[in-house]
Amino acid sequence: MRLRFKNTLFSILMAVMPLFAYCQEVLWASKVLGYSSEYRPSQIGHAYRSKQILGVPNKLPDFGDSPCAWSPADADGRNEEWIKVGFDKTIPLKQIAIAENFNPGSVVRVYAYDASGKEYLVSETPAAQQAVRGRMFHIFPKQSIQANAVKIVLQPGKVSGYNQIDAIGISSDAAPVEAKINFVASQLKAQKENMGKAINSPGQEIAPIIAPDGKTLYFTRNNFEGNIGSRTRQDVWYSTLNDQGKWSDAINIGPPINNAGENAATSISADGKTLYLINEYRPDGSMYFGFSHSFKTKSGWGFPRPSRIMNLIKTAKTLEVTVSPFENVLIMAVEGPESEGGKDLYISFLQKDKSWSEPRNLGNVINTADNEGTPFLALDNKTLYFFSSGHAGFGQGDIFLSRRLDDTWLNWSTPENLGPAINSPLWDAFINIPATGDYAYFSASDKVVGQEDIFRIRMTPEIKPDPVAVVTGSVLEAETNKPVKSDIAADIKSTNASFATASFDPETGEYRLILPLKEIYRITASGEGFFPVSEEMDLSAETGFRSIRKNIYLQPIKAGQQIRLSNTMFSQSSAEVTPSSFAELDKVAETMKAYPTMEILLEGHTDNQGEVQKNIKLSSDRVEQVKKYLLSKGIDGKRIQTKAWGPTRPIASNLTEQTRQKNRRVEFTILKI
Repeated sequence: MRLRFKNTLFSILMAVMPLFAYCQEVLWASKVLGYSSEYRPSQIGHAYRSKQILGVPNKLPDFGDSPCAWSPADADGRNEEWIKVGFDKTIPLKQIAIAENFNPGSVVRVYAYDASGKEYLVSETPAAQQAVRGRMFHIFPKQSIQANAVKIVLQPGKVSGYNQIDAIGISSDAAPVEAKINFVASQLKAQKENMGKAINSPGQEIAPIIAPDGKTLYFTRNNFEGNIGSRTRQDVWYSTLNDQGKWSDAINIGPPINNAGENAATSISADGKTLYLINEYRPDGSMYFGFSHSFKTKSGWGFPRPSRIMNLIKTAKTLEVTVSPFENVLIMAVEGPESEGGKDLYISFLQKDKSWSEPRNLGNVINTADNEGTPFLALDNKTLYFFSSGHAGFGQGDIFLSRRLDDTWLNWSTPENLGPAINSPLWDAFINIPATGDYAYFSASDKVVGQEDIFRIRMTPEIKPDPVAVVTGSVLEAETNKPVKSDIAADIKSTNASFATASFDPETGEYRLILPLKEIYRITASGEGFFPVSEEMDLSAETGFRSIRKNIYLQPIKAGQQIRLSNTMFSQSSAEVTPSSFAELDKVAETMKAYPTMEILLEGHTDNQGEVQKNIKLSSDRVEQVKKYLLSKGIDGKRIQTKAWGPTRPIASNLTEQTRQKNRRVEFTILKI
């Protein structure tokens, strides 16, 4: 299996219509009421079928053959063909717009219908071959009709080739209806920039994958003498960004990722330490259709391990995958029995056994009867960029964005075209964006060094993913500052929901977490022989990209060790443990279970607000509540002693609420292991 794409060049005739000063209401057909026949080149998918006439134009303002249009069964049939469509409401009919995207001129009669079903002949013209490849055919009825349905009749034998209808619209306004591309709200103002000879060659460069830190660019190269095996077999290459902002000459990533077969990277983890690859690698060097991943080690990339996707479509020949930044969701482009047409986008979820669930189609808001592919899920975990030749665009295929609307992963916003700064009449695909969101990297066919090249373009806020914070650092032993191999987890404080994981290994570098803004997170590090430490990170007021360096210090589990728990475990004047603290207390219980002879001393502290004796009583109530929670988790009460100090041992000023929070705390000391 290799990365493939449409590569037929052709010229197009199109114009992007200017925005009018007023908003013209246009109703596009919403239901098919009947038809004479439909072209069915395949039993899989819905290409050219009657349903393709519904909704907004998918091909216009571009013209040409499109599986997203209705076509009668025979190209040059002698019999008349017809289709009748209905609309969501009845309107005073001033105009009918028929989007003839391919071989126009065969429409000979047009009828309109009112709510009672009464039929009106509104147009009758002879069929004739047209000098244009496509058109928006406008009809302006002379009768006064309250219409909610339209029927068109064709004579295919009079216009050679398949006669396709992209859409039918009606309006109560006589201003000519024209098809429009659904652009993003704000157009890119920068010009796309070819990445140059350091990355692009006389061969083919596609599928850029930029590491989240923006400093390493991986891509797939084909038709190049430097590839392992042969020049016609794909290999993975990479380039690095130096301190002067220059990209190094590309380097073949080498074995074990590259071998004599077809090799291509398709996604990278948020911490940059896992590279996802198409095909399944076997120890004997053979390759099979599938999906793999390789871990970064101190000596380079490890041998790719298979990632099993349940019931992956057996008839598929290509696969393109993006892995969510939290590595629990796959969005893939593959052609299967449930596809709308060619390749569709599907969703799959990580299972407990580390396999991936059976792919599920993302639905017809995203997918069309033509091809969708090259998905990229941004680091905000909700902005999806993808290639499509089935949504209205500039030609062979454009790049679109859509945003996830809920946690089902099946509801998405209407795709928006990224506009002419990125998209051209030729092929544009494989977009990828680092955490900063400053540049987008993508593949294109025009203005190239050789075949397809890799470009970049500076992004605007409307097209960027939502901003995130990149948190990096090391995990160190508090007493010695020696690095500690650790697991890192981030959860949302308000819900205790697990959000992201990472690892710290001194041999492979710092940990990295990608955290969307507008939340308060709890970051926990745990290493063997050390007590898990949780620290809060408040991003609730942040509005732009942040790069945060945070080292975490672990305390060894040993007698005499004192460990401070969250200083926001209680609200002011309350002994009730906040639900957001349960996760941290669970870690205390888990540690005590792992060390069954461990005994601890719980010590409670307050701020200085109020009377001293009341604060001492409050601190006593607080440690008793913590003890009660630990008892509920199965810890023997004989292993827990308590002590209340009230306000007598502050660790911060009591002048502000923010610093007083630090004094409202519980600490525990390990008395015995």
